[in-house]
Amino acid sequence: MPAAHPGGSAPAPHPAAPAAPLPPGAILCLSLAAFGSGLSLRINDALLPKLAAEFAITLGQASQVVSAFAIAYGVAQLLFGPLGDRFGKYRVIAWATLASAAAALMCALAPGFVALRVARVLAGVSAAAIIPLAMAWIGDVVPYAQRQPVIARFLIGQITGLSVGVGLGGIAADYMSWRMPYFVAALLFGGVCAALFVLHRRLPPRARTTRPRGAAPVRQAAAEFGLVLADPWARVILALVFLEGMCLYGPFAFIAAHMHRVFGLSLAASGAVLMLFGAGGLAFAMAARALVGRLGEPGLAWWGGVAMFVAYIAVGFGPTWPWPLAACFLAGIGFYMMHNTLQVNATQMQPERRGAAVSAFAACFFLGQSAGVALGAWWVEVFAIRWLLAIGGLGLLGLAWLFASRLRRRAGLPTGRR
Repeated sequence: MPAAHPGGSAPAPHPAAPAAPLPPGAILCLSLAAFGSGLSLRINDALLPKLAAEFAITLGQASQVVSAFAIAYGVAQLLFGPLGDRFGKYRVIAWATLASAAAALMCALAPGFVALRVARVLAGVSAAAIIPLAMAWIGDVVPYAQRQPVIARFLIGQITGLSVGVGLGGIAADYMSWRMPYFVAALLFGGVCAALFVLHRRLPPRARTTRPRGAAPVRQAAAEFGLVLADPWARVILALVFLEGMCLYGPFAFIAAHMHRVFGLSLAASGAVLMLFGAGGLAFAMAARALVGRLGEPGLAWWGGVAMFVAYIAVGFGPTWPWPLAACFLAGIGFYMMHNTLQVNATQMQPERRGAAVSAFAACFFLGQSAGVALGAWWVEVFAIRWLLAIGGLGLLGLAWLFASRLRRRAGLPTGRR
């Protein structure tokens, strides 16, 4: 059970006749697009001190480039499901990568901080289409029995992109212009975009199917979201993932600055340490089958929260810089343990309207991130970053306990057992 991005949708029915094969590279290019999306999401984490110095602003103000992207990414999740159904998911992904290339170029050429912030909003909107629609497209064209390893390979792109984005930002902060990572992202998106448009023309008809849903797809989507929110269990899952995003990524955005200030690490080294978070996610993906069988969903949720709590305390209060090395790796494992369990429940909380349910799940997760970064920006102007990490860790531990307890109650198991 690898960690899945929350933007998937219900699989489309397939005819009984043998399906025409997909062209070579169709899924690989989606994984590369997901790499770009992950890179764009985390590209600023290690750049924040550099941006603060470049534009003569505070660290909290500089973090607006993170929160603005996350807000735009979260809200736009609600729009791309209907667009993908109407115009074809693969085609919309190709156009989204083109828009992402343009937005990254706008970031690289931004004349000031306000322009950079606006460009990051546009980058968040365009990148929001890539991963959820790719997951939905895979669900449409890959039979269920073969889907798990395909999704696992696809997600390697996203997880790797998250790690490389942090590392690239750190290198640029110490040795190059802050504009360099955005130029790299623009080139990457441009190359992937060209490949996606070529591959789209070679897709078999079953992989290019459009399904118009009437004259007002946005209105229909809003009605479906309302039905999702009417479900009590769905409200629990959505609230939990909002708070998870807030408690995890609010403090996470300031870890590189903390290591730079407290341990004297260069921003490049701090970014390299944060890359271990993604390595932890890959480790979970490889061990997921064994962990699920041994711990079950409640155990994954609980011990994932414990791992993140320990990791954040170690980063914030560890006496020397090697502590964050192991802590970031542990945080990555813990996050994917708990978040993957939330994702699985999100896909089943409203099976008859799975697309709307998982889109709402994704929106809540990224809006929670933006709220966490905004609150963290205020906090670090007044208090030490280590206390922000401690509060985030305690919040994650409490969420893990609550989620595990609710899962056990729904399964009829004793709530005190982990």
